[in-house]
Amino acid sequence: MRIVIIGGTGFIGQAVLRECLMTWGRELQAVVVTRRREGAELFPIWQQPFVWDVSESPPPPSLVDGADAVINLAGETVAQRWTQSAKQRIRDSRVLTTRNLVESFRQTARPPKVLVNASAIGYYGDRGDEELTEDSPPGEGFLAEVCQLWEEEALKAGEFGVRVVCARFGIVLGAGGGVLERMIPVFEWALGAKIGNGRQWMSWVHVADAAGLVLHAVMNEQIKGAMNVVSPNPVTNRDFTRALARAVGKPAFLATMLSVPTFILRMQLGEGASVLTASQKVLPKVAGETGYKFIYTDIEEALREVVHRRQLISLAYASTI
Repeated sequence: MRIVIIGGTGFIGQAVLRECLMTWGRELQAVVVTRRREGAELFPIWQQPFVWDVSESPPPPSLVDGADAVINLAGETVAQRWTQSAKQRIRDSRVLTTRNLVESFRQTARPPKVLVNASAIGYYGDRGDEELTEDSPPGEGFLAEVCQLWEEEALKAGEFGVRVVCARFGIVLGAGGGVLERMIPVFEWALGAKIGNGRQWMSWVHVADAAGLVLHAVMNEQIKGAMNVVSPNPVTNRDFTRALARAVGKPAFLATMLSVPTFILRMQLGEGASVLTASQKVLPKVAGETGYKFIYTDIEEALREVVHRRQLISLAYASTI
C-alpha cells in the first residue's frame, strides 16, 4: 500500500500516519512530504520523507505515480490575525498547493487511485442553529470562499480518473496539537471562559476519529466529493466550556459564568475572530451512511482522554530529563 501524505509532519498528519501503520503494517509504503529539509533526516527510513515547497511548483510526477492514495493536509493555520498578507498565505497554502498537486497527476502515467484533500467546515460559513450536512450549500465569508476554491482545485483531479474526497474538518481535539494545546493551560489556571453568549455551535472531532475517517475515505470507494469530518454530536460553546473545565478538574460553573466578549476577540484577531464566534452545527451524514463507527461521540469522554494523554506525555517527558 503506497500512500503519499502531504502535511504528514503536522498534528493531523502524524495521527493519519499512525493509523496507516496500524492498518497496513509492513505492507505500508508511506511517503511523508514536508516543506522543510531541516529534520527530514530524522524520520524513520520506512516513511521516506520528501521535501517539496508545496505552493511553489508541481512536485515531480514520480512522487505520486502509481500511488494507492494521496492525502493532502497542507495549509497555513487560520489561528492568527487576518491581515491582508495572512489571508493571502491562508488562501495560497490551500488553493495553490492543491492546484500544483493536481497538475502532477496530469503529468504522470499512473495517477493515484484516490485523493483525500483537506477542506474545512468553514465552507458553510456562520449558520446559527441550522443543521448542516454535505448537501448544504456554501456560506459566506473569507473561509467559505477559500474552502470553495480549495475544493474546486481538488475536484479537477477527477479529470484524470482519480476519486476525490474533500474532507471538511471540524475542530480537531487531541493531545500534542490543535486548539486544545492553547486552551487547556488556560483552563488549568481556572481562567477558561465561554466565548460571547456561548450559544454558537461547535462541530468537533477527536483526532483518532479524524484519522480514522481519512482512512475510511481512502478505503471506501462509495465516498466521493464532500465528507464532513466531525462527531455526530456537535455542542454549543457553553457546553464545550463546561466539559473542558470538568476534564481539567476545575469548577465548571465559573467557566460558564465568565465570558470573553466578542469585541475583544475582534480587537485581537480582526476578521480572524470569526473562527471562534461562527456557529456551525455540522453533521457527518456521509460517514454515517457509509458505515463509519466513531470512537468518540461524547464531548466529555473525548476531552477527558485528551487531558489524560497530555498528562501521560508530560510524565514521560519529565522522566527523560
